[in-house]
Amino acid sequence: MSLKIVRRLLPDFGTTYGPPGDGPFPAVMILHGSEGAWSGWSHRNAVLLAAHGFLAFPFPYSKGGNAWNAGAIADVPLDRTAEALVALRAFAPVGEKVGLYGVSRGAEHALLLASLMLRDRVGGVPDAIAVHSAPDVVCGAFDGRRWRDAGDPGWQPWDPGERAWTWRGSSDGLLPTMPIGIERYGGPLFLSHGTADRVWSVEMTRRLAGRLRDHGREPEVHYYEGEDHIPRSEAENGHHEKLIAFFERTLAA
Repeated sequence: MSLKIVRRLLPDFGTTYGPPGDGPFPAVMILHGSEGAWSGWSHRNAVLLAAHGFLAFPFPYSKGGNAWNAGAIADVPLDRTAEALVALRAFAPVGEKVGLYGVSRGAEHALLLASLMLRDRVGGVPDAIAVHSAPDVVCGAFDGRRWRDAGDPGWQPWDPGERAWTWRGSSDGLLPTMPIGIERYGGPLFLSHGTADRVWSVEMTRRLAGRLRDHGREPEVHYYEGEDHIPRSEAENGHHEKLIAFFERTLAA
């Protein structure tokens, strides 16, 4: 029996999942959320995309952490993600186009990265971007070690003074509550959100979509009625069908 999905190391950056053979394959970089790089969710999403013909790369950007702890999204250098995109484009099995898929804080990461690359004319901007449960503004740092449910005695309010992201060595232009300038992006853009999301309000995606349309952009937008931050099985299956169709259409050679 031959494997239908194989791992390939992307030197200095991490592992990829894709179909067997030499390719070339359309590629997708996956950006995890506050669950961190160790949780396995982004690897699961990568395997799902690999099963549909993509070379998928779950980029582990959270700091620290281990199999029991999410790690932190704090002072994460977005420049490093831009470098990883360049490395992915140069990877031998990768075809002409590379997409970006982020969920929750990974969605924020994806939108911020693209907007900054375009603002500063950095080469290698993604050919298509998909985000699920995206905030429309920059958010503060997250440390999994301090996370507690509301009502827990150890619960702490979010500290807007702690920065999640840096660009070119500074977080000064990435302060919490600053709008994300994704209207600079003219490529294919997929937005989705559950209407009952209790983590990031669906109004964030509604505002993103409205702002994009005000700037002449036409994003593909999907709202999942009654779904929370993580969709239930039937809704998630529908989301994956839409996501895969979007990348098949936009990353075709």
